[in-house]
Amino acid sequence: MSQLLDILPLTKSAFAPFGDVIEADPATMRYINNGTTERFHALAAAEAAGEGARVIINLFRGRPRAFPYEIGMMERHPFGSQSFSPISARPYLVVVSEDEGDKPGRPRVFLARGDQGVNYRRNVWHHPLMSLGAVSDFLVVDREGPGSNLEEYAFETPFIISEPSL
Repeated sequence: MSQLLDILPLTKSAFAPFGDVIEADPATMRYINNGTTERFHALAAAEAAGEGARVIINLFRGRPRAFPYEIGMMERHPFGSQSFSPISARPYLVVVSEDEGDKPGRPRVFLARGDQGVNYRRNVWHHPLMSLGAVSDFLVVDREGPGSNLEEYAFETPFIISEPSL
């Protein structure tokens, strides 16, 4: 029987075991360009391991999910981090799991605001992009290079996410 997952607000402390929340943090702000620009510095670090690897920037366009939604699989990237920053300023869901013996544990679901991005560290189990309500664009920073940078795991019993309250 499927298990229902709670949806939590995305916060830096709650997401810390999985990576970084990318958002305008006043503690990291400094003025540049003769005071005309606020720079929020070093909010996340991209990882690209392996010979011939490099960090690349992509645009992903995600179709919205229908709810209730079944989480039947998770993925991870052993050689590089992966960050998602919304361009469409729409909320989206972030689903992550701690590693339990080389497989994902019980997923955790976070509701990200349209002004929050996430950076999954290397080897963090996560579900693919989950847009809400409308087609949404994301700036994605990840690794390109030799070697398979994708592992997938299928749950024997899926988990269920109810319609999020926006």
